[in-house]
Amino acid sequence: MTDDTATRLLDAALNHVAFDGWSETTFRAAVTDAGVDPVVARGLFPRGAVDMAIAFHRRGDDAMAAKLAQADDEGLRYRDKVARAIRTRIEVVDDREAVRRGTTLFALPLYAPDGAKLIWGTADRIWGALGDTARDFNWYTKRATLSGVYSSTVLFWLGDDSIDHQATWDFLDRRIEDVMRIEKTKAKVRENPLLKRVFAGPERVLSNIRAPRSARESDLPGGWTAPR
Repeated sequence: MTDDTATRLLDAALNHVAFDGWSETTFRAAVTDAGVDPVVARGLFPRGAVDMAIAFHRRGDDAMAAKLAQADDEGLRYRDKVARAIRTRIEVVDDREAVRRGTTLFALPLYAPDGAKLIWGTADRIWGALGDTARDFNWYTKRATLSGVYSSTVLFWLGDDSIDHQATWDFLDRRIEDVMRIEKTKAKVRENPLLKRVFAGPERVLSNIRAPRSARESDLPGGWTAPR
């Protein structure tokens, strides 16, 4: 019942977001339209429309994960799987204006930490859907890199008026190609005997960093393994 009520409230809010943003006005209008007790609504979304915007973003993550679970990966390069995942995350959103308003909301200093957490969460869901098994420092670098690619692609998409958003998908391909160049450079550094010795110390330090035991274990995920 609680999930159904939250869904009704969020759906009702989306009818007002284009005009009033993710604001208190939108929250109150959604409560009225959905016929929900204001106390119940506030219990589900303590910060009103801000928490609704968070729920809207996570709904998109769920839709993406469900779609990727049914996708056929056979014959696809890994970089193409990543590109498809990001594209899928963007395409599952029916309301681009709601995303635009959310981007504006989470750009505010007060809510920027929430926005960063949501983007990180999306990157984590993508890597999880792709079967990522990294548990060391790479767990962080992969998600940080993908967060940058995803967020920049969303911003490009919000201003893209090209047919079928083809300009956005071209932009996405270029960003992933940039990441691939970085990875190739890192591989060459590891193969260079001199540079390998130079970075041996930092690599030993980073090798003690571990991914969280549970992705939702803490707002500050991860851990440190004391060197022996």
